[in-house]
Amino acid sequence: MKIIAGGVAKSEVADALRPLLGDGDTVTIGTDMDAAVQLQSGAVDFYLGTCHTGAGASLGVLVGFLGSQRTHTFGRSLPSQEQIDAAVEAGNVAFGFSIDQVQDIVPMLWRALEARQGA
Repeated sequence: MKIIAGGVAKSEVADALRPLLGDGDTVTIGTDMDAAVQLQSGAVDFYLGTCHTGAGASLGVLVGFLGSQRTHTFGRSLPSQEQIDAAVEAGNVAFGFSIDQVQDIVPMLWRALEARQGA
């Protein structure tokens, strides 16, 4: 699985993901524009974007490029594993959340993404 981490807390997201990755999985740090192009071309599988609110700025460009049906923001709420699973199962490839929730959301999101890839 190939993931791009972007937004205000992109380094923190990448750092939280690295210990969870399996063989062949990668996380790179990039911009939302990098992610839009690479997601459209199939060069990467997912984008995890962060901003202060977890809403607009974390996914603005991605919504424009991919459409709202392939993007999901968790906003300021701390989602349950079930809510994250549902967002992943719905076919979203770009996810936005707030910078103060990186340590909570990244592990749960990774579990859901890993399960989707294994399905």
